[in-house]
Amino acid sequence: MRLPLATDHRHRHVEDEHVHDHGSGPHRHDAEQHARGHSHGLVDRSIVRSRDGVRTVAISLAILVVAATAQAVVFVSTNSVALLADLIHNAGDASTAVPLGIAFYLRSARGERLAGLFVVFTIFVSACVALYETIGRLIHPQDLSHLWALAAAGVIGFAGNEIAAQVRLRGGKRLDSPALIADGNHARVDGFVSLGVIASAVAVAAGLPVADPIIGLVITLVIFKITWDSWRTIRGRHPH
Repeated sequence: MRLPLATDHRHRHVEDEHVHDHGSGPHRHDAEQHARGHSHGLVDRSIVRSRDGVRTVAISLAILVVAATAQAVVFVSTNSVALLADLIHNAGDASTAVPLGIAFYLRSARGERLAGLFVVFTIFVSACVALYETIGRLIHPQDLSHLWALAAAGVIGFAGNEIAAQVRLRGGKRLDSPALIADGNHARVDGFVSLGVIASAVAVAAGLPVADPIIGLVITLVIFKITWDSWRTIRGRHPH
């Protein structure tokens, strides 16, 4: 009867270790692949969010620039303070896209919050400028002309802001961005402010020229209200 040798025992021990390693190796490899895949997925989501945010901001910016440019052309010929108030605000609204787009590009949550604060500040400044121009027009009234063009400018402002609002609000909800949502709400209300320009043209055509600066004052007060609402939105939420 052959007795088991020490070498046989060592050989079987080595084989056992080999089988054990063979079983655990793929397990470790799968785990490492899973970890790498999980990490890679996080990076991809961040990049996708960044690109989506930049694209959303760029589209809304282009829409508002076109609308503001068209309104500026009309203002030169109509000299309406109501249109000027709306034009100033729309131009300021377009400028808020720049820091917000940069924040998305850098994938910075803190940058998004700062961009939201810049949105609020820009709205406030535009309200102050519009108030100054409106008070000046109340003190020094001026006749309006090209009323049909003035009404058309109001339609342009409403359409441009509403389209931009839809783009920003959908993007803000999709990306869970308080700053983009605030900017979308801001643009939506701006659209209704633009309707005030149409009301101004109608009132002046009906023989009430003083209605133009009065409507401009109402628009200014609405802009101040937008400032407060936007501030509450940014202060109350944090981007993820």
